[in-house]
Amino acid sequence: MKEIYVNNRSFLNPLKALYDFYRYQLLSERAFIKKEFKRNLGYKVNLNDPKTFNEKLQWLKLYDRTEMHTRCADKVMVREYVADKIGNDYLIPLYFFTDNINDLHRENFPEDPVIIKTNHDSGSYRIVLDRNKADWESIRSFFRKRIRRNYYTISKEWQYKNIRPKVLVEKLLLDNNNNIPKDYKFHCFNGKVEYIQVDTDRQKEHKRNLYNLNWEKIPVEWIYANDPGELKKPDLLNEMLALAKSLSEDFIYVRIDFYEVGGKVYFGEITFHSESGMGKFNPEEYDHILGEKMVLPVKN
Repeated sequence: MKEIYVNNRSFLNPLKALYDFYRYQLLSERAFIKKEFKRNLGYKVNLNDPKTFNEKLQWLKLYDRTEMHTRCADKVMVREYVADKIGNDYLIPLYFFTDNINDLHRENFPEDPVIIKTNHDSGSYRIVLDRNKADWESIRSFFRKRIRRNYYTISKEWQYKNIRPKVLVEKLLLDNNNNIPKDYKFHCFNGKVEYIQVDTDRQKEHKRNLYNLNWEKIPVEWIYANDPGELKKPDLLNEMLALAKSLSEDFIYVRIDFYEVGGKVYFGEITFHSESGMGKFNPEEYDHILGEKMVLPVKN
């Protein structure tokens, strides 16, 4: 009997499917958040009087929902918001977007490197450096699965729930060494930039540093280990700070992402619940320190 439970995939997979159905479809939003929060962070979430950064992000998931959130979570529609706020010049060149996966084939792509990604979820992308060497069937298969996924179901981040799924193709930004550039992420609380997150080596060994506005490194690890090197302050930091402030002014909390490439700033994306509010800090006190920066409205 033990062999059946350990080795028989045909037995285990239906059990997992049943558990996932219960977890993602039957649990209420609050029950799901409580269960996942305790599993990921090791302490019970307080939704009635949240104190930590992660607790407050869960509160925002439940009670801070507007059409503007959906518009800005949609990687196609957010381009209009950015253009209205800070201008078209900061947008990464967009080749096309589509809801037909069969449009993803060699003839529709430029010779330049591109990134293909979905507009309606998080983390679904493929990089094509050379259209002649790309495995197009594998790419189409990947996006067929991803375009059917509703990210709200697995995260309870409401802004993703009603986005019409599409796939978009953008120019791939590369630095002077033909590497993926550093990702500068500006954490904005009540319309004010408080922290700068820098992600490096995302395609290899992901590292993450946090800085204050004076570019002083904060002694904390957040999910990923720190980059041990001295990361140079970006030349266009002040410009990015001003842009992040403009883009964040409509929201209680938001993370605004930028790249600095070739002496120019490019907008990356807007995120409302960093790490879905489930990211561990080391030391844990920074969960409270960041939480103190966020002022929530009084719930009616």
